Amino acid sequence: MQQLAERAGISGRTLRHYHQIGLLKPDRVGSNGYRYYGSLAVSRLQRILMLRQTGMSLGDIADVLDAPATTEVEVQALTEHLEFLAREHDALNRRINAVEHTLSMRRQGREPRMDVMLEGFNDRYEQEVVERWGRGAFDASNQWWHGKSFQQQQAWKTRADALVARWREIQENGHEADSPVAQEHAAVHLEWFKEIPGTPTHAGDTAKSSDMVRGLADQYESNSEFHTVFGTPEAAAFAANALRFHVRKVSPLATE
Repeated sequence: MQQLAERAGISGRTLRHYHQIGLLKPDRVGSNGYRYYGSLAVSRLQRILMLRQTGMSLGDIADVLDAPATTEVEVQALTEHLEFLAREHDALNRRINAVEHTLSMRRQGREPRMDVMLEGFNDRYEQEVVERWGRGAFDASNQWWHGKSFQQQQAWKTRADALVARWREIQENGHEADSPVAQEHAAVHLEWFKEIPGTPTHAGDTAKSSDMVRGLADQYESNSEFHTVFGTPEAAAFAANALRFHVRKVSPLATE
């Protein structure tokens, strides 16, 4: 065992662990307690170490090596593992972007904060988005947002601020929610939604787009965070009503 461990570049403790869990059994164990490994065991160890380098769990490695159709099972296992690593890679990139954002804000003496205009399409509401629109919708929009640099996120936030500021301006100037000026801005708001991958508006699904906009309008009206974003509860409610009117006008057959 010690000779095999040295040649394989692993510890004797690792070989003992592989034996204990049934992953790699020695050909025999001597009366003195020494473990002896033949050519088949050495070949199996080579494959274990190769698969271990991919990050595959020992349980999955055992399933691969013990399956009758080894090649097919190994290909399937490696494919699934690659997909897992890709998701982990994306998650790591999002964490890196979050740290860069926080670090940049701290260096400027500012407090980092969530962009609440994008809530519903990122981490905080992952379960709800997946249930309503599917995993693909969440992944597309979430990767799109977290894939932006801090400067790009700032630019997007600036546009979002201008969008909601315009709603308050229209409301305070005394326009009605169904007025031409309000409906023109509602159309601008929907075009803004279309830029977000994974949303029904981006996909061009009219019925689901109407459902999404009505859901967000309810959030604008009832969620105090959006009252802050729009400046006042009245401006948020005005925007919500204008958007509801707009989707009824654009898609009159869509159910409420």
